[in-house]
Amino acid sequence: MIELSTYVFDVLRKDEEVILYRGRSKDDASQVLVLSPVAEYPTLESLKRLEHEYSFREELDPAWAARPMAMARHWDRTVLVMEDPGSLPVDRLLGQPLNVAFSLRLAISLSSAIGQLHQRGIVHKDLKPANVLVSLRKVSGPY
Repeated sequence: MIELSTYVFDVLRKDEEVILYRGRSKDDASQVLVLSPVAEYPTLESLKRLEHEYSFREELDPAWAARPMAMARHWDRTVLVMEDPGSLPVDRLLGQPLNVAFSLRLAISLSSAIGQLHQRGIVHKDLKPANVLVSLRKVSGPY
């Protein structure tokens, strides 16, 4: 079980349903991503969505996905804890100039990750910039 009380959290994105946090450990350099329902009393559907995402933990590879690590309780809620490759939601990059080389590397990485999902019989049903994480270390170069 992951002890999330030893982490400091920053919001990466928030929508009507969920908040994505980056947690940095106070004790060491480790970091995690935490997906939490916004609602204090989340719907059964929201909880089932987190469980559904967690169910893919054995299918996902950290080379191309933020792999789920655990379901946990934090902030009096059920949350999904994922490995953090140092990534950002793509929508955080929008609205600023992106150079062509970076954009092409991003497109190639995204198409490769989607291909990996499809090879495993997984279809992402909500692909949009807010739901796509990009590791700036893996898609290197100035953006």
